[in-house]
Order: sequence, then structure tokens, then C-alpha cells
Amino acid sequence: MEKLRIVFMGTPEFAVGILDTIYKNNYEIVGVITAADKPAGRGQKIKYSAVKEYALEKNLRLLQPTNLKDESFLEELKSLNANLQVVVAFRMLPEVVWRMPKFGTFNLHASLLPEYRGAAPINWAIINGETKTGVTTFFIDDKIDTGAMILSDEITIGKNETAGELHDRLMNLGSTTVVKTLERIKNGNVQTTIQSENPEIKTAYKLNRENCKIDWTKSGVEIHNLVRGLSPYPAAWCFFKDNEQEWNIKIYETLFEEEKHNHTVGLILSSKKEMKIAVTDGFIKILSLQFPGKKRMTTQELLNGIVLSEKAIAL
Repeated sequence: MEKLRIVFMGTPEFAVGILDTIYKNNYEIVGVITAADKPAGRGQKIKYSAVKEYALEKNLRLLQPTNLKDESFLEELKSLNANLQVVVAFRMLPEVVWRMPKFGTFNLHASLLPEYRGAAPINWAIINGETKTGVTTFFIDDKIDTGAMILSDEITIGKNETAGELHDRLMNLGSTTVVKTLERIKNGNVQTTIQSENPEIKTAYKLNRENCKIDWTKSGVEIHNLVRGLSPYPAAWCFFKDNEQEWNIKIYETLFEEEKHNHTVGLILSSKKEMKIAVTDGFIKILSLQFPGKKRMTTQELLNGIVLSEKAIAL
């Protein structure tokens, strides 16, 4: 039985949870590859990726290539003499990289493949009102998230669960699934399943300003799912308009109350304690939100400092 020598590739917090589990299970990590440092925030200070922070803390060999086809990077990668590569929330790899190790390169994806291939699987599962999701390990091939599947594990999604909460649960589940996958590879008993293809498969498109905007003409459930599917990041948004003033608002927490009414869709009904917005089939109760230039706050905190007129509307 050949000992695994692993190169790990990943960038965000989600990947750190998996890397930490591999490390704590005493697998040999011969190298960690993460995104190049980049300036962030108002001061444009150089920010390290979450995976880089972890690799430095554990004194792991670190590579930060800007070009994955660069000859000097490929030479360095080859010199690590890895026989397996594990990828979690990184970027698309050129064939010369994923074909390099003897046991191949596998990826952990935060969905039950083939559903929700793409950049934002956790968000879209909630936005689309799914009641279950999970994680899948698969061997990388030349397309995005299409390779032969090794293992998948499933969890249910809570009715009011946010993307942030689901992210953390999937990170824990993914850690277990990755270790089970490593065991199978180490013991030489990997069996793979080819992903099915059909036009009904849902895609986890990249999030952008347009698909994060709230459309108040949609049903209450759809709006509530959009808000929780984008909370806490990047957050669903809309405009509030009151008389001559207009604000760009982020909304983080809502509840949907089904009710028949005669109000205009988008009308904001607020008292000293609560705020709700009329939708076609009831009201969206706003629990926390953020006004421009202010921090995120509860609706009650906001209403202590602002009074909206009876004509205020969400657009």
C-alpha cells in the first residue's frame, strides 16, 4: 500500500476546514497551492487567502502561482513528488496539472452532482428552495464539475437556513467525505460513477449584481429564499424610496407571512417595532438589513433612528 503524498489546492474559508481535517488525520501534505495575494478593502492592504493563513500557521510548503501553465510553477509542482491532488474551491486546472499525480486529482464540490455545477452551489440550492443538498468528491476532467464521482453525502436544508449556516455544515460534512475518499484511494478500492447528463440539471451560476436584486413581484417564498440564499454574503439588495429620497439597501434576514391584502406590491409598512413589505401573496417581514454607509442592524435598531412615511416603497 503506497503512502499518499498530497498537494492541496484551495483558497477560501470553506477549503480551510477540509485542509485542517486532512492535516489532523495525519496525511502527508507535501504542498499547498492557493491564490496570489491581492489588495483588498479601502486601504488596499495586501490580503492573504484563508488557505495561505492556515498553511503559514502549520508551516506547510506554499505555492501561489498566477499562471498554472507557467513552466517554473510546473517544475516546482513536479518536484513535490505528490501522488494525489485534492482541490476544494480553487479554480479550473489545466490538464497538465490535474493529470500529473499517479492517483489523479479529485475535487470536493458543495452539491449533489450533477446538480448545481458551477461557482455558487450553496447559494443556488437555497435560492431555488431545495430541501436537501450535500457534497460530492469526483476526479477532475477537462470540464467544470463533470468528472467521475467517487462519493457523495447528503444533508437536509432548514426552512429558514441561510447560506452562511449551510456553508459551515457542508464544510464539516465535506471534511468527512474527503477523508473517506482518501481512505478509498489509499486502500485501492475506489469505484466511480459517471455523471448523468440531462437538460433538467440545475446550474450554480456565478452571483452578480443582477441575480442578487430582489424582484418584489415574485412570490413571498421565492423572495425569502433569495434573501437567505445570499445571506450573509453577497446579500440580496433593492432600493427603498420615500418621497424624494432613495437608498440602496441590503437585506439579510426575513420571514414570509402568507396573507391576502389589497396593498400595492412593494409598499413598506413600518411601525416603531417592525417593518414588512407587501408582496403578491402576503408580506415579507424584514428582520435585519443595512442602509448605505451604516453597519448591518436589526429592523428595530433601524427604526429607532429613521421614520418612513406611508408612501415608502421597495423597488
